[in-house]
Amino acid sequence: MTIPIRMPALSPTMTEGTIAKWLKREGDAVKSGDVLAEIETDKATMEVEAADEGVLGRIVVPAGKSAVPVNEVIAVLLEEGEDSSALQAAVPSAPTKQAATPKADSAPAPMPAAPAAQRPTAQAAPPSGTRIFASPLARRLARDAGVDLGRIAGSGPHGRIVKRDVETAGAGGARLPAQRPSAPQAPAIPTAPQFVSEPGLPPFHEVPLTSMRKVIAKRLTEAKQQIPHFYLTVDCEIDKLLGLRQDLNGRSGSYKLSVNDFVIRAAALALKKVPAANAMWTETAIRVFGRADISVAVATEGGLITPVIRGADAMGLAEISNAMKALAEKARQGRLRFKEYEGGTFTISNLGMFGIKEFAAIINPPQGCILAVGAGTQRPVVKDGALAIATVMTCTLSTDHRVVDGAVGAAFMAAFKGYIEDPLTMLL
Repeated sequence: MTIPIRMPALSPTMTEGTIAKWLKREGDAVKSGDVLAEIETDKATMEVEAADEGVLGRIVVPAGKSAVPVNEVIAVLLEEGEDSSALQAAVPSAPTKQAATPKADSAPAPMPAAPAAQRPTAQAAPPSGTRIFASPLARRLARDAGVDLGRIAGSGPHGRIVKRDVETAGAGGARLPAQRPSAPQAPAIPTAPQFVSEPGLPPFHEVPLTSMRKVIAKRLTEAKQQIPHFYLTVDCEIDKLLGLRQDLNGRSGSYKLSVNDFVIRAAALALKKVPAANAMWTETAIRVFGRADISVAVATEGGLITPVIRGADAMGLAEISNAMKALAEKARQGRLRFKEYEGGTFTISNLGMFGIKEFAAIINPPQGCILAVGAGTQRPVVKDGALAIATVMTCTLSTDHRVVDGAVGAAFMAAFKGYIEDPLTMLL
């Protein structure tokens, strides 16, 4: 019995996905747990594993096709002992195959095979688009041996290519050119963007919207339209923090602390001190959380994603640093799992490393707050009535006024500033 492989729902918000790459080919043996494909979701590009064993009989949706609804068949797996004839019932009219091989079912049946003594081991390649009938075992043996199935006359039922045909053809020289097995792995040659013109506009080229970019646009538009934002800004002197960071980094090679690691730790501790800021709005109640799960914005090629440091208020700086580095790397590679980026209670967006002095971030719904962190720069300050120079970092809290009142936001920022300016208190 064939096994349909369907577009999975990889997150609660996912309604459709795009297959970025198939990692298995038709005819490949598949074991439970093997990675079949990379699927672009509304959040990231994620790997999809096989739940059953068999042979990948047909890829119904090719890589790069427009978004496919969740639960639609994207491929068909053949169980042990089945051949490709079972695919006719499993996928009677797959649109992607119809385009490539129109009316395949009505094609003339192959000529009966000649007796083995007279049968040629190879023949001219069939015209482009002609379907090759071969058993899954024959396909696998041909791939491993570098034998071109298109040059083999089958001796099985209705001219199907079977194991002995591949073995005979391999001995008779019907092999692929040496370069063909490695051709799929050849790097793609980058092409220059094709610019077009419209009256009144300079030449331009269009970048297709990914599922992730569409969802980001929709959620942030809704956030600005539906959430009453208000903003609180403080300047934090970070000279003591920079000194402590340098001292701690010199004590061990097992971690390398960044300013952002101190920011995450300070925000988590401030939320513990002011729990009313660690909250989100629902239509029936305000949810106040008993643990600080800090979402941290990471820029990727596909857009912004926010992996979560869970229980950051109970983690040390080194633990936060190592966890953040691992999550950021997975985010940039598109390898985050759903549980690694969903469900944070508070978000931090740090653009300081890009030289941005100050900005206000858009709240990440359904959370109630997001902290925007700017670069630490040397600025003139007044200390004890005298002018001095200090390294100052400007931070702006965007809050949902339905959840966090001004006094609560101010209390959080005061606690955060206290930890940043006296960083030894974070180690207690």
